[in-house]
This record gives sequence, structure tokens and C-alpha cells, in this order.
Amino acid sequence: MLPAFLATILFSLSIIFASRTTRLLGGTIANFYRLCVSTALLAIWAHAFGKGLGGGAFRVFFLSGCIGFGLGDLALYQAIPRLGPRLTILMGHCLAAPFAALTEWLWMGTALTLPQIVSGLVILIGVVIALAPREHLHIEPKALAQGIAFGIVAALGQGLGAVVTRRAYALVKLSGQSIDGGTAAYQRILGGLLFAVVPTLWIMRKNRLKDQHLVFDGDVVPGDGYKRHAIWLWVLLNSLAGPTIGVGCYQWALENNPSGVVLPIVATTPIVVIPFAYLFEGDRPGPRSLLGGIVAVAGAIALAMSRY
Repeated sequence: MLPAFLATILFSLSIIFASRTTRLLGGTIANFYRLCVSTALLAIWAHAFGKGLGGGAFRVFFLSGCIGFGLGDLALYQAIPRLGPRLTILMGHCLAAPFAALTEWLWMGTALTLPQIVSGLVILIGVVIALAPREHLHIEPKALAQGIAFGIVAALGQGLGAVVTRRAYALVKLSGQSIDGGTAAYQRILGGLLFAVVPTLWIMRKNRLKDQHLVFDGDVVPGDGYKRHAIWLWVLLNSLAGPTIGVGCYQWALENNPSGVVLPIVATTPIVVIPFAYLFEGDRPGPRSLLGGIVAVAGAIALAMSRY
């Protein structure tokens, strides 16, 4: 059980660290640097201890990374500066599950049971309550609408990426091979890195034309008084807490415990992140936002348990 709790805490911290890096670098650049650092760390693991590019399903894992790490995280890092880390992870984490279930039904013919449908509706209701405009008067209406749109795209990317990852693991099994979680994460993140290159180069070129000393996304105002080493510290912490150690603990938990036990624990991430968001960001949730988060997480836990 300990690895599942560690993964939940690390995923919660990862979104907080992501919020810091987006403020300093902008969403697009912050995501790209995180992917670069994570790719380097995972490459060391995969080529030294794992299977590198082997395993029998590299192309499918790569495609999954293009969707999840690429499209999904690109949108996620645009939602963070608009909604804040707490609401962003609530949308991305909770909506990804019903989106994945719906994708499996449409693509793979996996039947949806009544409890799964009800759980999905509960999640949607909780997210709607949490995102009620009255709770977020400090957010400009335009930024709120953009953040919600990016959050939905992020959840779609994560949900669809999870389904493609499941197909990749099935191909590995059919080929009579095996693959560890670190190697799978490495093959996936390569797809995400490739997907993130083009928008990052465009932003860098735009900023270079503006003759900026540091690379910042124009949509986000950088903080004052931060030095370059502090920026890279947040990037490193974000990379470690998310795609490397966080995912490693998650895979460790799945290896030693039933998925029906692990997934409900990890589904509490949007609740666990609340004290971290208050401590690091000063983000105090309102009553409706807190209620909506609890309802959405309850739906996510119910959905996870209904599938096993």
C-alpha cells in the first residue's frame, strides 16, 4: 500500500511544481524542459536496466506518448496558469477516467456497466460544481473559459493515451515478451517530447524576436527575483515527482497490489493536492469547490472499483 500512497503524494507535488515552472517559464516551455529532463532520466534507466526501445510494442507506446505526454500535457500546462494547480488536476485526473472508459467502449467494444456510467456522471457533476464561476471570481471569465477548455483537452489526452497504453501492453503480451514500467514510460515520453518540439521552437523564436533575456511564454507573467538555478531546481523537482519517481512508485504499487486497490488510492490525488496548493500557492478552496472536488474524487474511486 505504501507505494500507492507515495505515488499519490508525488503526483500532487508534481502539479504544484508544474505551477511554479509555468509561472517562471510559461506553459509550453516548462512542459518541454520537464519532458527533456524526464526523458534523460528514463533513458538511463531503460537502456541500463530495462529494454531500451525493445519489448515488442514501441510504436504503440510512442503513439500513446504523443497523445498523453504530447497533446494531453501540452494542454495541461496551458490550463495550470489559468485555473491553478488544484482545479487543473481535478479536471485532468477525474475526467480522464470516464473519457478512457468511453474511448474503450467506442474503439475496443468494452461494455460500460451501469455502475460505471453512474460513476462517470457523478464525476461530471462534481467537476461542474467545483468549476462554478461564483467560486472563482478572482479568475477572469476569459481565462476561466480557456482554462476549462484546455483542461478538457488534457483529460481527453490522458484518457485516450491510457487506452492506447493498454493496447500496447496487450501487444507485448501477445508477442511473448515483457516490459517494465520504466521502459514503457521512456518509450511513451519519447512521443511526448517529439510532439512538444514544434510549439516550443515557435515560442522560443517568438521570444527571441522580443529580445528577452529568459524564455517566457507570453501568456504568463514571470515571477521576480528568481535566478536561473532556481528555475532548473523546480524543473528537476517537477520531473522527478511526475514521470520518473512518481510513475515508478505507481508501477511498483501495481506490481505488488491489485489494481482495484491501487487506483482508488491514486484517485484521491485532487484531494491530497489541496493542502499543498494552500501551502505553496495560497490557494484556499471555497465551499462549493471543495464539495465538488470531493464528489468528483468519490466518483473516480467508484469508477476505479467498478472495473475490478
